Amino acid sequence: MNRPTTSYDAIVLGAGAAGLMCAFTAGQRGRRVLLIDHADRPGKKILISGGGRCNFTNLHTAPDRYLSANPHFAKSALRRYTQHDFLALVEKHRIAWHEKTLGQLFCDGSARQIVDLLLAECAAGSVELALGQPVRAVTHADATYTVTVGDRAVTAPALVIATGGPSIPKRGAPGFAYALARQFGLKVVEPRPALVPLTLGGDEVLFRELSGVAAPVEARAGKTAFREAALFTHRGLSGPAILQISSYWRHGQPVAIDFLPQHAADWLVAAKRAHPRTTLRKLLADALPTRLADTLADQIGLTNELANTSDKALAAAAQRLSAWPFHPNGTEGYAKAEVTIGGIATAGLSSQTMAARDMPGLYAIGEAVDVTGWLGGYNFQWAWSSGWAAGQAI
Repeated sequence: MNRPTTSYDAIVLGAGAAGLMCAFTAGQRGRRVLLIDHADRPGKKILISGGGRCNFTNLHTAPDRYLSANPHFAKSALRRYTQHDFLALVEKHRIAWHEKTLGQLFCDGSARQIVDLLLAECAAGSVELALGQPVRAVTHADATYTVTVGDRAVTAPALVIATGGPSIPKRGAPGFAYALARQFGLKVVEPRPALVPLTLGGDEVLFRELSGVAAPVEARAGKTAFREAALFTHRGLSGPAILQISSYWRHGQPVAIDFLPQHAADWLVAAKRAHPRTTLRKLLADALPTRLADTLADQIGLTNELANTSDKALAAAAQRLSAWPFHPNGTEGYAKAEVTIGGIATAGLSSQTMAARDMPGLYAIGEAVDVTGWLGGYNFQWAWSSGWAAGQAI
């Protein structure tokens, strides 16, 4: 025999970062909130983030570090709930933290501390959790949303889509947010993997033989560049610089790698004047890991001492090393993607409240929305900011 329908002020679908934030924000405002997730534990993606230490925000968070069809959409939420606001919450819970590099903040201990923080705040807001229960159906009638979950039906005038995107499919509910959005008339910007390793094929397979070799580089796609480490893998290219540029890369486009970004354009010609008896291979070996230096030297093919090499040839070699073109044949897909680009179109949402413009009581937050941050805590901050904005509006 089914249980009777239970009424709430708001139902939040997805107990990830954004869903937990939204639920406790609304709960602490006196709203009766039900937080539903098909997983048996909340915050599973949080737990595996940052090598288990959770890169929970970034000190340099700003709207220009997010990709969206509408580059202005994220401004309101990010301005009203900032990285400093979440950091204050972390410190309120006495969680020790440290800055790693480039403004990235991590727990000194475990990512479990962030999940525990969110659950404690949910408890303070009397949020009810329904975990390990798949959603069977969602309907809307008479200004009320009805969600069939497990063996019961629950209702609320407000429904929040916080089920994320297809990235790390084992940890989420791939495509659920998009199907639900379309059911209620919202458009979806075509999703694709982001912050994801790139794969190499064809003549570039030889670089896969450098698997495990890393070096600081500048990676470029179009007009966008990131200066961080790149890592060669058995399938292609990874490392922070590559993950960052993957969000801007489109299939068929080259990625240019500057292997010596700290060097001036005329560095080889200058080296010829200063050290005429040295070789390109020796100079590269002094600046790069040996295996990488040897591969690049073999590809360029200048074997003579610099004194016996023309300035023109040296300038051409320097230019090639500063913009070495790779032609990825794809990515490692959603299984290795940290986030998803695309998602529920922002054109149908309010940037102030995250509410659907044409569907009263419907909200979308976090990764489910077409807002994607850089690597380094930016996507968690979007989860906190968008979740807070919706939680304030419910």
